[in-house]
Formats: sequence, C-alpha cells, structure tokens
Amino acid sequence: MKQTDIYILSGFLGSGKTTLLKEILKKEKGIGRKVAVLMNELGKVSIDSSEIDEDTPLKELLGGCVCCTIQDEVEAQIQTLLVEEKPDVIYFETTGAAHPVETIDGILSPVFADCLRFKGIITVINGKQWLERATLNAPVQQLIIEQARHASLLIINKEDQLTEAEKAKISFELQSICPHAFTILTTFSKFPFEKLLEMESQVYENIQKTSIHNLHLSTFVYTFKKSIAADQFETFLRELPDTIYRIKGYVPFHQAKYPDLFQYSYGMPLFMKEDMKMPLNMVFIGENIDWKKVEEALNKL
Repeated sequence: MKQTDIYILSGFLGSGKTTLLKEILKKEKGIGRKVAVLMNELGKVSIDSSEIDEDTPLKELLGGCVCCTIQDEVEAQIQTLLVEEKPDVIYFETTGAAHPVETIDGILSPVFADCLRFKGIITVINGKQWLERATLNAPVQQLIIEQARHASLLIINKEDQLTEAEKAKISFELQSICPHAFTILTTFSKFPFEKLLEMESQVYENIQKTSIHNLHLSTFVYTFKKSIAADQFETFLRELPDTIYRIKGYVPFHQAKYPDLFQYSYGMPLFMKEDMKMPLNMVFIGENIDWKKVEEALNKL
C-alpha cells in the first residue's frame, strides 16, 4: 500500500508559514514529488491560498481551528486528497492558534492511518515576536513555546531584523526548549531543504512509528487482529504512562457485532457504539514513549 508523507507547518500568526510553504513547494517541484496542500484558516475567507500555484492540489479548511471545531472536516479533506490526488507528500499549514498535539490528532484518523506517514513538525518562529512574547497574554505565550517544543525543524525567521546578540539569545533559548530539533536562523523562510527530507520515520516489525528524534513526540498505529475483553482493555488504559496524550480508533470487543469508537484525551476515555464495520486501527500520540512495550501490552489482551 502506498504511504503518503505528511508534514505539519506550525508557528504563531505572522511568523512566515506561507512564505515557508512557497519555498518548500519550489524545492519539491525540483525533485519531482507530487505535492498536495491543506491550509487551515480561522476566518471564513482564505487569505493565503492565492499564494499557491494552481497546479498544486489544495484543500482549504475555513472558519475554525483543526484542534477543536473542524476535525471531521480535516479527516474528510485528507481522505479526498488521498483518493483523488494520490500525492507523494501533503503539507498541512495550520492556523497560528493551533497546538501541535491537537493538530497531529486531527490529521491521523484511524480510517486512513495506514495510508499516511507522519514525518514531523516544522515550526516557524518570528525572531522579534519571540523576544517580545512577554507582552502577549499567558495562553498565547504558552502556545508559542509549545509550538517550538514539539518541532523537528525550527526556523527562526526574519533574522535581518535582529542584532547578533538577539540571534544568540533566541538560539540559546530555543535550543534549551527543544534540544532535539535542527534550528536555523533565516530570512524569508529559506532553509536547507535536505533537513526536511531527513525527517525520516522509522518502521519496525508491524509497528508504524514516527520517531521525531529521540522519541520526543511520536505516533503509533496498532491494528487489532482479534476481539478483546472490555475489562482487560480498561486495565490496559489505567496502566498507560501520563505522556500518552491522545488515543483514537476502533476496538473490537467480545460479543459485540461492530467495533466501538474509542477516544482518549489526557487520561479521559470515551466509548461510542458503531453500527457498521470499521478498520480496526488505533492511533496513539505521546511523548518519550516506548511503543514496543505498548504493543506488547496490546498483544496480551
């Protein structure tokens, strides 16, 4: 089965994500991969989509953020791109208000999880905005830090507006927050494209696992081969590490005609009855997790 690479472009409002996307698309054209773009805007009208060439398949998600109000629409648009366009790679430019964990959760549907290979997060930081972040309200400050902390590739943009001392200060602070990421200072979002291509996922045995440098934030897809006991599954959930943030998928329980839709968010489980057969995939998102142990525990159910 063909797997499509998918990257998330993250960064707060005004950091330069669309400029970065245009730079990436130019490089992708040079190596001949078929590219598709997902673009999420909080408003009802897209401002940035006109920047993308007409020959690049583009789906827009307007009027909400992927991490809360339009997750179902995200899944539908990705499914459409996979079926109609069959791209080699998808770039998902998020809104400036999107949290990285919720964004990954939004794009990894159990329905097509085995068709996508999540490659990582590219975060753009506006250098001046980073230095002046203390003037922003507390939730926004925390969001900007989270967008940086979960990146595989950190692009500190608009370096032409910074002094040498400011460049050193920003680099030091970001490397302290996100030591595993490749960090580069740049202007107009220019960066060495090979660093993006090096964001490789790892696959071993029947686990599809994206390791974002040293098991920082990673995903894991498990496929059930048989039905399981509900009480054993609940025991499994209670024993999970606190740094598993999200789980969603379809669980086949004994005596049930159809699988249950299961969702888990920061320790809170939710089961919903389904009335049709669904792919028995379960998607996990966590930080510094040994997915081999999780797989072994699931296999014992």
